[in-house]
Amino acid sequence: MQLDLESCGVRSFRESDAAELARHANNHKVWLQLRDRFPHPYTIDDARGFIAFAGGANPETAFAVTVDDQPVGSIGAVLGEDVERCSAEVGYWLGESYWGRGIATRALVSFTEYAFATYEVERLFAVPLAGNTASCRVLEKAGYRLEGRMRRSAVKDGVVQDQLLYAIVREDGIFARA
Repeated sequence: MQLDLESCGVRSFRESDAAELARHANNHKVWLQLRDRFPHPYTIDDARGFIAFAGGANPETAFAVTVDDQPVGSIGAVLGEDVERCSAEVGYWLGESYWGRGIATRALVSFTEYAFATYEVERLFAVPLAGNTASCRVLEKAGYRLEGRMRRSAVKDGVVQDQLLYAIVREDGIFARA
């Protein structure tokens, strides 16, 4: 998969992405906003393992966010199962040196369009930590709506925190089926 956007792109991972991916991912500030399954420190072996996982998935659900075709982050979805098979959780991150440039918003808008066109889902959602105001702004700019606050629902770095629930559904606009 490859989506070429104005100042960035979203594409399938390549084995050659490992060193750059590890360089951007090995950042405590990045790790603080992500789930604990995202390792810290983040090594080149972690990057190689993730790239192998992403490339082996069917359907492919995890992709590189790129600038000048170099990976600077990742975006993807976890497809729901059983009665939640009509939903998918989206997640994304960028290397700190790329924060504040609109890259995450552009990547999320494009990935949202791609997800509705590719996966059999009616709803995409995200659950950022409540203190991650930058991610909340990205979701809002991409058309996701705040649905609620999940009080004291997560522990990150030893601190119990709230999470916010954002979602977009197919019928919210351009994603509606004809």
